[in-house]
Amino acid sequence: MLEPGDWVRALRGPISVLGAGGFVGANLLRRLLKYREDVFGVVRTLPAWRLDGIDRRHVLEADLIDLAATRNLVANVRPSTIFDCIAYGAYSFETDQELIYRTNFTALVQLMELLADTGFTAFVHAGSSSEYGTNSAGPLEEASLQPNSHYSVSKAAASNYISYVGNIRRLPVVNLRLYSVYGPLEDLSRLIPNLVAKGLKGAFPPLVDPNTSRDFVYIDDVCDAFVHAAARLTPDIYGQAFNIGAGRATTIREVAKVAGDVFAIRAEPIFGSMAGRSWDLPDWYAAPGKAERLLNWTAKTDLATGLKLTSEWVRSLEGLDAGAMTKRTPSPRRRSISAIVACYKDEQAIPVMHRRLTDTFKKLDVNYEIIFVNDGSPDNCADRIVEISATDPHVLGITHSRNFGSQMAFRSGMEMSVMQACVLLDGDLQDPPELIEQFYHRWTEGYDVVYGRRVKRDMPFGWGFLYKAFYRLFAYLSYVKIPLDAGDFSLIDRRVVGWLLRSPERDLFLRGLRAYIGFRQTGVDYVRPKRMFGESTNNLLKNLEWAKRGIFSFSNAPLKMLSAGGVVLLGLSIVLGVIVAGLRILIPDIAPRGATTLLLASLFFGAINLFAVGLLGEYIAKIMEEVKARPRLIRSGLIRNGETSQLLPDEATWS
Repeated sequence: MLEPGDWVRALRGPISVLGAGGFVGANLLRRLLKYREDVFGVVRTLPAWRLDGIDRRHVLEADLIDLAATRNLVANVRPSTIFDCIAYGAYSFETDQELIYRTNFTALVQLMELLADTGFTAFVHAGSSSEYGTNSAGPLEEASLQPNSHYSVSKAAASNYISYVGNIRRLPVVNLRLYSVYGPLEDLSRLIPNLVAKGLKGAFPPLVDPNTSRDFVYIDDVCDAFVHAAARLTPDIYGQAFNIGAGRATTIREVAKVAGDVFAIRAEPIFGSMAGRSWDLPDWYAAPGKAERLLNWTAKTDLATGLKLTSEWVRSLEGLDAGAMTKRTPSPRRRSISAIVACYKDEQAIPVMHRRLTDTFKKLDVNYEIIFVNDGSPDNCADRIVEISATDPHVLGITHSRNFGSQMAFRSGMEMSVMQACVLLDGDLQDPPELIEQFYHRWTEGYDVVYGRRVKRDMPFGWGFLYKAFYRLFAYLSYVKIPLDAGDFSLIDRRVVGWLLRSPERDLFLRGLRAYIGFRQTGVDYVRPKRMFGESTNNLLKNLEWAKRGIFSFSNAPLKMLSAGGVVLLGLSIVLGVIVAGLRILIPDIAPRGATTLLLASLFFGAINLFAVGLLGEYIAKIMEEVKARPRLIRSGLIRNGETSQLLPDEATWS
C-alpha cells in the first residue's frame, strides 16, 4: 500500500498551489513541502498568517484576477502540476458579487487558457458541494446542478468550464467538490474552530437548528484527495467531478454530542441561538463512491479524532492575535514591489545595490523581490547574482544571451515580475535606491507612476547642459507630453506595467512610452550622482543614438518639417524663377550667370534632398526593425537560490 509521501513524489513538478494563503491551500502546501522542494505556493497578498514558518523561497505573491500577473506567473514558474484552491464567497460575510464571479470563474478561465499551451500534466480544482445548490442530499456527480446563491452559481460555472476543457479540449483537469472541510488553520469564525475553542473552556458556542446536517471531512483527508486526483489523472477522467466528503450526514445535535464527549463539556448546548446562512439547507452530505472507485480515496478520520487533532492546533494559538486569523477582521493589505536592476559592467555595484535595496524595502515593510538582469555583461555580474541569490530568496537573476540594451533589460524584468509595482533602476547606482521611499509614499497617495526628476547631475557643466537641452527639445517635438529631466528610474504600478508589456515595439524608449500610456503620474526631484564604480559606458555617439531613438519614436515633427520646408522651397523657387525670367527679359545684364550659381543651387538642393532621404531612412529603419518581428530579447538562464537554470526557446528550464 502506497504511503502519502509516495503519492506526492509521484507527481510531476514543478508544483503550484494557488490560493495557498487559504485554509485548504495552506494545508496542502505544507503537506507537499514535507516531501518535495519544487513546490510553490501562490498567495494574493502577504503576509499570510497560515504560511508562518514556511521558507519564503516557496511562496510567490500574485493576484490571479489580474491577467498580467497570471501571465507572468505562468511564464516564470511553468508548473506541471497545479492545485487550484482559489475561492471567494463561501463565507456569509463575503458578499461582493462581482468579486465572487471574477475570482471563482473569470480567473480560472484566464489561467487555464494560459496553461493550455504549456504542456502541464495535472490541474486539480477545488470545487464546492455548493454547486448542487438545492439538490444537496447525497447527489451523485452526474446529478443536475441547482445553484441557490451567487457563490454556487460561480462554482457551478467553473465546474461546467472544467468539463468542457477536459472532455472537449482534452486537457488534464478535474474538479473536486468539497464538503464541510475542517481542521487546523481554518478561519476562527467557522463552526468547528469555535466549537473546539469553547469546548476547551467547557462551553458551547451559539449553534443553529439541531436537525441541520452536514458532511464533515477532515483537512488531511482532503489533502490526500487532491494528491490522489493529480497522481491518477488519466485521460478517462479528464473534465470529471468528484464528491469529496465522508459520506455521512452528521446533524448539529450529533456534533454537539461528540464535542461534549471529547472535551467533557457539562453545559447544555443552546440550539437555534445562531442564524444559518441564507442559502443553507437542512440536509447537505456527499455520495463519495466515485472518488473511492476512480481515485482510490476515502475519508479516514472520524469526527471525534478530527476534533482532538484540531484542538491541538487551537491550544497552540494561546497568546496570539486571534483577530488576525479570520477574514471578518482582515489586516491592512501589505503592498509588494519588484526592483528591476539593469546590469552591464556592474559587478562591483551589485552587492551594494542589493544591500541598499534590502534596507529600503525592510524600512517600508513591504513584500519585495529584487530582479537583477545580467544584460550580456562581459564581467562577472552573473557570479555576483548567483552568490547573492544563494543567501537571499528575494533575489531572482535573469541572464540574457547577449547585450540587448537597458530598455529590453527592464522589459525582461517586468515580464517576470509578479508584484504590485515595479521599480526600474540602472545597476551603476546612479539611481539611489533610498529614493524609492518617496516613490512609495506617492504611490500610496494614488499615483500610478512616480518618476525621478534629475534636477541636477554630478557631471561637467557641458554634459549637463546637453542633457537638459535634449529633454526640452524632445518634449517640444513629441506628440505626447513628456516630463522634463525624467529618466527610466521610476516606480510603475502593475496596471501601467501591464499596458507597457502590451506595447509591441522592439525599439523601446521606455520613458516616452511611459508618458504615452498615461494614468496618474508625478515626479520626485533628486540629484543624480556619478557612477560609483568604473567608467560610464555612455559617450557622445551613444547619447546621439538615444536622442534619435526618442525623437523618432515619439515625434513626427521631422517629417512635418520636411513637408513644410519642401513647400517653402517650392514657393521660393517659383518666385525666384519668375524674378530671374523677368530680369532676363527686361535687364539681360543683371540676370545671374555662370557655373558658380548653378553649382551652389545644386549643392543646396542636393543637401536638402540627402537630409530628407536620411530622415526618411531613419523612420524606415524603425519600421523594418518592427516588421522583422525577431525576438525582443533572449533569456539564456534564470538564477534562483544560488542555482542557474538554462532556458530553452520556449523558456522551459533545461537541467
